[in-house]
Amino acid sequence: MFKVFVVAVLLGVALAEHIDKDAQTKSFVSDVSPDGQYNYGFETSNGISVQGAGNVEQASGSASWVAPEGEAVRFSYVADENGYQPTGDHIPPIPEHVVRALEWIRAHPQKEEVYKN
Repeated sequence: MFKVFVVAVLLGVALAEHIDKDAQTKSFVSDVSPDGQYNYGFETSNGISVQGAGNVEQASGSASWVAPEGEAVRFSYVADENGYQPTGDHIPPIPEHVVRALEWIRAHPQKEEVYKN
């Protein structure tokens, strides 16, 4: 078991070699109000940028970074009464069969059954 652990650690170190271990925090903001509103964000010297804001009912934010392959990755999100809604080029589209299934479920709501004892 110990050998598996050692191999896993060595593999993890080898795969993490591309990470900029010397990255510095360029900016950092974190404000939280007693009423539940918040605002946060940070930026690092290796190109990572994150920001978000919200309250007890909704939130929104975005993040960007450079992938190990050199590709810029960006995404944003909204979380509200409609759920978590991320958007970004790297997020795959919803498969057509899932869209059809959701439409069918929406068109055929489950009927509530009344049980009599």
